[in-house]
Amino acid sequence: MTPPRHGAGAGQDDPHDPRAYEDPGAFEAAVHRLADPLNDPLPGPEPPAPQQQAPYEPQGAQQAPQEWYDPHGYQRDWYGHQEPVQPSPGASPPASAPYVPGPAAPPLPPADDAVESATAVLGRVDVGDPAVPAPRPEPEPESPAGSGGEAGGVPDEATPPPTGGRAERRRAAKGRGRRRSGPPPCPPGTATDGAPAKPMTRMEARRAAKAAKDSPAIVISRGIGELFITLGVLMLLFVTYQLWWTNVRADRLAGRETHKIQDDWAKHENTPVKQEAFEPGQGFAILHIPKLDVVTPIAEGTSKEKVLDRGMVGHYSEKPLKTAMPSDKQGNFALAGHRNTHGEPFRYINRLKPGDPIVVETREAYYTYEMTSVLPQTSPSNVSVIAPVPERSGFTEPGRYITLTTCTPEFTSTYRLIVWGKMVDERPRSKGMPDVLAD
Repeated sequence: MTPPRHGAGAGQDDPHDPRAYEDPGAFEAAVHRLADPLNDPLPGPEPPAPQQQAPYEPQGAQQAPQEWYDPHGYQRDWYGHQEPVQPSPGASPPASAPYVPGPAAPPLPPADDAVESATAVLGRVDVGDPAVPAPRPEPEPESPAGSGGEAGGVPDEATPPPTGGRAERRRAAKGRGRRRSGPPPCPPGTATDGAPAKPMTRMEARRAAKAAKDSPAIVISRGIGELFITLGVLMLLFVTYQLWWTNVRADRLAGRETHKIQDDWAKHENTPVKQEAFEPGQGFAILHIPKLDVVTPIAEGTSKEKVLDRGMVGHYSEKPLKTAMPSDKQGNFALAGHRNTHGEPFRYINRLKPGDPIVVETREAYYTYEMTSVLPQTSPSNVSVIAPVPERSGFTEPGRYITLTTCTPEFTSTYRLIVWGKMVDERPRSKGMPDVLAD
């Protein structure tokens, strides 16, 4: 301990010198009046400013004692007594400038570890404070399949506890009970480490090729299915042909034959015509049914290929079914035609009512008939319906009649539908067409 200095000026510069007080007993008296002699300031002049510390010196050099003026006891209440931080051995000051310590900073609070991590410091920051941005959490690594963090909320023992802010700790706690799926299973024949799969033996290759082939049952069922599909497509094409294309083709042929007949009439207007002059399949007249909007040529014979399938109406002219011509004074002029497909000229003759006109146009005249009766159904072999005096027609004596025959029901040829009519007017072509056609 340095002895007190005596002489002039002693006690004037040092405030702790007892001789600074006038009375030798004044110091003890002042100390006893303090509530806390160790912390309360002593009466007297203002303490001098803190002394500047000496520049940094290497370890082992004499260092000046550090003074701290804490008149209100803040250092004690906040942080407690802290030892000054000693420089680490072998450390050297920066070469730019000598180390000049400033006023002593408040010491940090004690911690279990020597250095507290930055994540823990950031965790104490309130994320709701707009002035302090919240730390960005790092992505959590997923645990592999089968680890303790997969199911049941059991954490993996090898996984260290999360550190950092409150948001990161919450996410880590939620992730412990979440099921994490592992990588997808590798397909057979492939290596998990990326190496090429082991080649199969010849027996294994044969078994694999045999397993890849279809069984006979599968091949047969596939062939039957393809056959049914082909048959369905063919049937659809056939129906389209019968119901649509045959009508288109027959209408075209019938229209062409009508124009041919009219041109022939214009060339041989004054030449008499006999029945024997017509050949089978040759057109010689035109049939008009105004109610049904039917205009179709009449050809000699009832051949299916030469007459009926070409959209024309056939005249029964072959024995034993030979019938009269419109120009004959007595007889039954019988005609046949398709009800469905191939132009279907007689499809709606069942709609005719008694009194409806039926006109036959020839090179010489127009012959007008009125519908009188109908036979809805009869056998195809019943030829009496085209007799000179047809049976079941209501006619009882010879006359000039017309008979229309067709198949029934529609799209079948099981029975025959018969319509009869009686001639009511014969008009030469020189007088023009009858009123029923002019309207």
